[in-house]
Amino acid sequence: MNHRGLLLLLTTIVPGLSAIVISTFYLFPEWAALDRAYRNYEQLSRTGAGARELSIAQSAEVRHRINCFAEGLGVLLGGVIVAIGVHGLCGLPDKTSN
Repeated sequence: MNHRGLLLLLTTIVPGLSAIVISTFYLFPEWAALDRAYRNYEQLSRTGAGARELSIAQSAEVRHRINCFAEGLGVLLGGVIVAIGVHGLCGLPDKTSN
């Protein structure tokens, strides 16, 4: 692999893959927390809890929902970075034909 290919690998593909792995690592626990918060809010709304309790439960659910969105976006953006790097590798001239 030439220097340009190595540079593309180290500056786009590896950071993109690491962004995907890190965001996925944090996404799954946050998704489980969102599920628990949603069930808690649903249970409180069925039992006729007060407005204060419902507001606190809804705030927790929304917080986890926003965190899941952010982590999912991190996965998608990491994929875009990897795709840019792969596209750059595919566009490098082939030196074996000389």
